[in-house]
Amino acid sequence: MTVILAKNWWSLVIRGVAAILLGVITFIWPGITLGALVLLFGFYALIDGLVSLAGAVRAAGAHERWGALLIEGLAGISAGIITFAWPSITALSLVYVIAAWALVTGVFEIVAAARLRKYIEGEWLLALSGLASLVLGVVMIALPLAGALAIAYWIGIYAFIFGVLLVALGFRLRSWVKVFTGPTSIEAHSY
Repeated sequence: MTVILAKNWWSLVIRGVAAILLGVITFIWPGITLGALVLLFGFYALIDGLVSLAGAVRAAGAHERWGALLIEGLAGISAGIITFAWPSITALSLVYVIAAWALVTGVFEIVAAARLRKYIEGEWLLALSGLASLVLGVVMIALPLAGALAIAYWIGIYAFIFGVLLVALGFRLRSWVKVFTGPTSIEAHSY
């Protein structure tokens, strides 16, 4: 799993950039409406899920562990589809959809971080991103009626922090792959 995750460092960067954009949009647009928040979250969750699913397919093709990526990808795609298929979703229902997605994502990122740590000493970025997801999920379950503005800020803060961590991890894994496999063997692979 680790070599595939490292070779797919770009997927973490894509997920991170998408999260950072979501975070920035929620701060630029502080009076975001529930409908706009639903569309933004749905779009982000769908992209995140598709990228994770692509990682699962690549890991399966390389005969490495892929179950966690598959579940994380399906959770993101499901959350995205639910928000698009149910555009008149109530605020409370949206909070629970986002919370469930965050909890599932957080658990699987922490599991992946524990495995990654066996190969990259001191690796903590993925664990922190998983912890950020868990915190978001718990806060949203604990305070489901906080209001659209508060929820938008929570999502924005989470998305920005999560995105920065994933981008940093992606570039760290890129460096690790170059050291681990050497520049010539990486260039021989077609992505």
